Amino acid sequence: MNTSHLRSLVALSEAGSFTAAAAELGVTQSGVSQAIAALEETLGVALVVRHRRGADLTAAGERVVAHARAALDALGRIRAEADTVHGLAKGTIRLAGFPSVFATLLPPLLRRFRSRHPEVRVVALETDDREVETWLAKGKVDLGVVLNPAPRRAAAILGRDAWVPIFPSAHRLAQRSAVSLVELARQPFVLATGGCDVHAGTLAAAAGTSLADVQIEVRDWTSAIALVREGAGVALVPESTLPESRRGLRIGTLSTPLHRTFGLVVSPVREPSAAVRTFIAAAKADATSAAAPGPG
Repeated sequence: MNTSHLRSLVALSEAGSFTAAAAELGVTQSGVSQAIAALEETLGVALVVRHRRGADLTAAGERVVAHARAALDALGRIRAEADTVHGLAKGTIRLAGFPSVFATLLPPLLRRFRSRHPEVRVVALETDDREVETWLAKGKVDLGVVLNPAPRRAAAILGRDAWVPIFPSAHRLAQRSAVSLVELARQPFVLATGGCDVHAGTLAAAAGTSLADVQIEVRDWTSAIALVREGAGVALVPESTLPESRRGLRIGTLSTPLHRTFGLVVSPVREPSAAVRTFIAAAKADATSAAAPGPG
């Protein structure tokens, strides 16, 4: 039993489904499922009842989740006491990120940090990925989440996200086990950017091709997915943006997988404060916990 198991149970009780709990925690659905299974195995009782619409806690689960909340709250108070000793009782962190990380990765990370370090103020600023880099270079922010940091760059890797093709359910490619990016690019296309400089268009260009027939271009991933559902074209989206309801959609696989990586970077012109260093350590710990394999 560890804190990630307890956080998974609390998130599931609040979200009502494994998919929503995973999005809340910034981990995979299988990670939440494995954490719950490990907790059930440790305690020897069933905590969750799964059903088509999601999941509910058993009577035992309801009692256990109350203790889990109390335990996590106590851990937060312990960390706050330690912060006071180390001079972290107060401080402000300016953190920049682009829209898709604010929709998926950052909210649970920020919530956990604030619960552990309530006297540290985090000012979160949303912009596009290019301006994140500009703000870091000019020292306008302490930290920024950047996309696909270079291997030599000192970045704390927060997670990875696969690019997946999506089709209207009746599309002829929807039944294929995998499709190449070149073949996908030939289809009528719904292009979404997510407020980033890396998207289906730039990925196609990097692969030596181009999107032959862009029907619609939008910024928001949700809008693109809705348009694909209505038959406006195909799209290439990050896996983390997929909706819980897949009705009217088919989710494909690229024959050559592509991913995007999120890295937390310190401004090169600002000396990181104790609060900033603590935030980085907390982010690394959360990423390590999320990536840890489950039982079996």
